Amino acid sequence: GRLAAFAVLAWLYGKEDDVKRANASTTKIMTCILALENAQLGDIVGVSSYAASMPNVQLGIEKGEYYTMEDLLYSLMLESHNDVAVAVAEHVGGDVENFAKMMNDKAKTLGCSNTHFFTPNGLDYKKDETFHGTTATDLAKIMSYCVWKSPQKKKFLTITQTKEHGFTDYVKQENVGYVPGSRTFICRNHNLYLEQNSECISGKTGFTGDAGYCYVGALQRDGKTLIVALLACGWPNNKSYKWKDTVNLMNYGLENYSLHSLLDTKLPDREEILPVKNGQSSQLGETACTGIKAGEAKDRKLLMREGETVRVVYEGKNALEAPVKAGTRIGTLKYLVGDQSYLSRPVYTTETVEAIDFYWCVEKVMERWAF
Repeated sequence: GRLAAFAVLAWLYGKEDDVKRANASTTKIMTCILALENAQLGDIVGVSSYAASMPNVQLGIEKGEYYTMEDLLYSLMLESHNDVAVAVAEHVGGDVENFAKMMNDKAKTLGCSNTHFFTPNGLDYKKDETFHGTTATDLAKIMSYCVWKSPQKKKFLTITQTKEHGFTDYVKQENVGYVPGSRTFICRNHNLYLEQNSECISGKTGFTGDAGYCYVGALQRDGKTLIVALLACGWPNNKSYKWKDTVNLMNYGLENYSLHSLLDTKLPDREEILPVKNGQSSQLGETACTGIKAGEAKDRKLLMREGETVRVVYEGKNALEAPVKAGTRIGTLKYLVGDQSYLSRPVYTTETVEAIDFYWCVEKVMERWAF
């Protein structure tokens, strides 16, 4: 399992969290977010024979039928229908193979290092030595994107928070277009944690023979957002393990971590000036200097447990050579917790220092003789 939190994504707890495993229908969070980002909710989606052939759990769509993309995404996320996942994938990617490429490309852009998807529904699949699966760490990264960074995060949250959604199929009529058909459906949300905790903002269950029971979910309280990713969390008859583990992990994060503003951290004690070699100073024999200052940075808040501290480390030049212009970047302040950097601020010079030249030397000699 993996417990993660953000503003800045931080890992709070993990157990075998970088071991790749089959992940069943938790795959569908990636299918959903790609559909939201690459299609319109009002798109009419046709059903192929391949989509209709998918095994349970299925909506029961049939070849030649039509549905709106929006209705299919509710079916996908609330009831986890496998046939719907393929219909969505074929509409967005042209075919399942190309959609799987889109899934894998997206996973890489999100920083997933040990994930490979073959199917849009998460059914167990293996080709050569590679199998459909991810790690708890990567799955948490995907969920954090869905609920936090995606331009379609609001719609993703709306869909995954919905308790019940009803819809119909559509029929294509000549000279009219698509009109509601005679088939009606009701989809109900199977994310039990949504019922157990009003602060749950999203979640997706999964189960296959290879994957066991899986779950990925997100909770939000007092500005804190926690994500739990669970893979291989029991097999029949242990369906409730994932809910107990989710509660325990979420409580661990809520009880042991609090938000800290990184920019409230005291800066390290150091001279606020830097010597400038071969630079013009106010008088002969004096070392030229320029002031330095930290630039602006957008504050970041980080969940930290008691005893954890933020270190601010300066990385940059400790001496300069003339000429130096005011506003020259000469280093960076890094805000670290442990060995990981969560915020960087540029460091600039505040004064211009010209290089020593003949005229300056003459001027300073004359000033000394005049004195």
